[in-house]
Amino acid sequence: MADIKKLESIASQVRRDIIRQVYLCQSGHPGGSLGNADLLVALYFEVMKHDPSFNMKAEGEDVFLLSNGHISPVFYSVLAHAGYFPVAELATFRQINSRVQGHPTTHEGLPGIRISSGSLGQGPSVACGMAMAKRMNGDDRTVFVLTGDGEQQEGQIWEAALFAPHNKLENLVLIIDDNGQQIDGPTEEVLRLGSFEDKYKAFGWDVMHMDGNNMAETVKVLKEAQAKRNGKPTCIVMKTAMGKGVDFMEGTHHWHGKAPSEEQTKVALAQLEETLGDFPA
Repeated sequence: MADIKKLESIASQVRRDIIRQVYLCQSGHPGGSLGNADLLVALYFEVMKHDPSFNMKAEGEDVFLLSNGHISPVFYSVLAHAGYFPVAELATFRQINSRVQGHPTTHEGLPGIRISSGSLGQGPSVACGMAMAKRMNGDDRTVFVLTGDGEQQEGQIWEAALFAPHNKLENLVLIIDDNGQQIDGPTEEVLRLGSFEDKYKAFGWDVMHMDGNNMAETVKVLKEAQAKRNGKPTCIVMKTAMGKGVDFMEGTHHWHGKAPSEEQTKVALAQLEETLGDFPA
């Protein structure tokens, strides 16, 4: 049984790492990163079978792909704490010649990164290819891919949405971060998205829902999705709060891509418990 308190403790440290990474370089995307800390901690510390020694083929392993690559601070923190590379390397976020770039890339050879991402809409297509490859290789592990809700406005998303059920990719789990915010404002004002459930069901997907900021529920739903093998891909519509954990950042698009000041950083960190030790600045 999952130790929910332990997972929540790790997520608190991850949120501290996010704030400090973005503050130190005065650049980056804290809002969505904070909102997705619980999801990534649940995946890497409880749900997925994975190996931090890392190989690109991921034979016999579950795979996670970050399609909305701008929320790289949360991905880097979770990978570091899961043992993929030294936690101290987080201090080089967005620095010249760092492996910890603003958007994840494969060029620098950072363990845990299987695709370059940040050009929105591409992740689900790559995930379809990985899910097909696993099936062809007799590998029954699961491919997870995270997308933003604003990212659902990209046309390529819907090509993958057609492709996956047509090819019965039952080992594919697509997660939509439904926080209602994107860089230019609330999604309802920028371009209304309608019902994700209705859309994906119409395309032939199984659809599940979860509160992505409730650790116990997140673990439960992810494990249920992982276990499904019914001939259909699964879409999880995940409610989160952008900026979760920092009161002045929560629920607004203003912190989608904005670095906090020194004083704001102090206020934010005071709200987040240091549980695993901060990386040296």
